[in-house]
Amino acid sequence: MSSTTPSGRTRQVGDAAVAVLADRGARGLTHRAVDQAAGLPPGTTSNYARTREALLTLALARIAELDAAEGAARLYENEISENGMSENVMPGSGMPGSGMPGSGMPGSGMPGSGMPGSGMPGSELAEGLARMLHRMISDPEARRRTRARFELALEATRRPELRAAYDDMGRGFRTEAARLLAASGSARPERDAWTLIAWVEGTAFYALAGAGGTAVPSLTELRAQVTNLLAGLCDDDAVRHDRCG
Repeated sequence: MSSTTPSGRTRQVGDAAVAVLADRGARGLTHRAVDQAAGLPPGTTSNYARTREALLTLALARIAELDAAEGAARLYENEISENGMSENVMPGSGMPGSGMPGSGMPGSGMPGSGMPGSGMPGSELAEGLARMLHRMISDPEARRRTRARFELALEATRRPELRAAYDDMGRGFRTEAARLLAASGSARPERDAWTLIAWVEGTAFYALAGAGGTAVPSLTELRAQVTNLLAGLCDDDAVRHDRCG
């Protein structure tokens, strides 16, 4: 008998669903395909997600969980290596320094996987964002999760329940992004959060699914782009040099 716990089995099914979405698209996501991808007996996936809607939602939740766990771990490592401390990281949260779960950022496109905590200078915010996005478009596992999330975003346009789950997570992230931007000097953080999210989401889509796949930007290029973007957003308060790095 398998020693896999129910929660562990749910994650196993979720991982397989994410893989199927990334490799075969939403049309290829079936209970049978997930059983096969996970190496489980036929019918197992149905025990954890009875309907297709439930299976899509399970995949979305698993992407959120993975992004959150990975983001917290990586930021913790960065803080330890650079500062010998981890004051900006909240364990188990994809959004360091906040109480919101790192949700894979559906509805916004940004994974909760590297955003610096509030109160950091704009230069550190830019560095965290650049590293986060670079991983999204260069690391094989992160790329797979991002492609799967794009599939879910499109599927959500036709499924109200999935749309609600996707947008609910996105709203939480937009609130957090606005908070960080306000701390960096934005006079209109809610508006600027939309701009920042659109840049991250657009860059990721262009690199993974658009015409930019043959020339994925380097970390240096992404750092320069987001630094300029943040500087422009913070110009509203005339604090480009003082607070945005």
